[in-house]
Amino acid sequence: MSSATAIRATMSGAATEAVLRNHLRAATVGLDAIMQDYTESSVLITRDSTHRGLVEIRRFFTTLLESLPAGFFDGLNMIRQEIVGEVAYILWERKPFLSQATDTFVVRDGKILYQTFVALEPDAR
Repeated sequence: MSSATAIRATMSGAATEAVLRNHLRAATVGLDAIMQDYTESSVLITRDSTHRGLVEIRRFFTTLLESLPAGFFDGLNMIRQEIVGEVAYILWERKPFLSQATDTFVVRDGKILYQTFVALEPDAR
């Protein structure tokens, strides 16, 4: 890797980390703060559906936030976080509600362009 390529990758990784950090903070603030990380071109893919653009992504987060108990994100436990250039991956849990969840983000121009999300509920044995 040339030094110019390495510098671009480092700068891109720093920008991706800043957006991820803001997104995680925004989850504790509310819907409007979360939506600042997306654009009309953003796509959010979950196990059940794909949400394109601000209206659909807002609808997804509105439904999600209404279903979560107060303070849900305050107790989030980050298991793994990896940032490579424009891509960020997080593995997290929020027991007893979620045994594991993952998000993958592609960040471009300071916004989340693509995101995947899946969460696993604890076994009800």
